[in-house]
Amino acid sequence: MSTVTRLLTNKHVVIAMLVAPVLAIIAYFAVDASVSEPPQAAQSGQSYPLAVRSNCRYTSGFCQLENGDIKLKLESDGVQNDRLTLRLASALPLEGARISMAHTGTEPQPQSMQATDETGKAWQVSLPAPTDAQAQIRLAVSVDGSYYFAEAPTTFIEHKTFYSEHQKAQDAS
Repeated sequence: MSTVTRLLTNKHVVIAMLVAPVLAIIAYFAVDASVSEPPQAAQSGQSYPLAVRSNCRYTSGFCQLENGDIKLKLESDGVQNDRLTLRLASALPLEGARISMAHTGTEPQPQSMQATDETGKAWQVSLPAPTDAQAQIRLAVSVDGSYYFAEAPTTFIEHKTFYSEHQKAQDAS
């Protein structure tokens, strides 16, 4: 009898192979429950950072920012006539939104975004086009007396995909 056959016919080994993955999954959730801190409600008057999602670093045409229930989406149609028009969509109604374009070595003044609906969930602004690749968009919003802020690269403002580049090459030929 081979070693493998003897190993697989041993009832202790078979039970251990069945129980080990279950114990690993239980341990994973137990460690998560004991180590993670519980979510806390935002305090009025306090400021909190927004997490900048990965699509902000690519030419995706939009940038997602979030912190708990606060989910924001900045959208761009690209630069036209040296102006950049950005739309901000929010999952929750915003009390206000301010945005600025920070270039290397400058400290620009933020300007207020204009609400485009009565609910406070859609906002829009027109900014000067970024002049260098290191330009950053700085955004601050107010929700229920709390402030949320983020700084994101301007890479996302242009929507460029492999398909659009391939389609342009096909149209040219």
